[in-house]
Amino acid sequence: MRFIKRILVTLIVLVLALVGISYLLPGQAEVSRSITIDAPPNAIFPFVNSMQETEKWSPWLSRDPNTQLSYSGPEAGVGNTLNWSSDHPQVGTGSQEITASTPDQAVRTALDFGPMGTAQASFELQPEGDQTQVTWGFVSDLGLNPMSRWMGLMMDNWVGGDYERGLTNLKALVETQG
Repeated sequence: MRFIKRILVTLIVLVLALVGISYLLPGQAEVSRSITIDAPPNAIFPFVNSMQETEKWSPWLSRDPNTQLSYSGPEAGVGNTLNWSSDHPQVGTGSQEITASTPDQAVRTALDFGPMGTAQASFELQPEGDQTQVTWGFVSDLGLNPMSRWMGLMMDNWVGGDYERGLTNLKALVETQG
């Protein structure tokens, strides 16, 4: 009986320590990847300023070709919205809306993953001579949920590879059209 009490107390102390430590972890998850594309910003901008165009280079749609997509709002720019639904756990269900758009420079979007939370994403286009550095970023507020904060530590590993694949797809798409 004494042994079981020790195990129980040890488990309680461990859980309390993990919860306590979680509040020392970052309150935001951030992911960012960049690539240089052999094209000017005006050749790249249409592919990041329209949810319909992102379908051509998205790293996630190849995971589930049966993903249901619907669009609303204008064809491009602020208000252009994508809603998606998939049974695949790495695709899921959600929406993404363009909230800010500066021609040939930047696009900002709001992501809603339903019960999984919300985030903001961005595309920055920085000219470098005849090339453009494209940076795709993601920021999510993790709130006070201890589990979310621990999971936030893994976000770069989970999303970073997808961002790299997406940017590689975007580079190939833009450079073959140029």
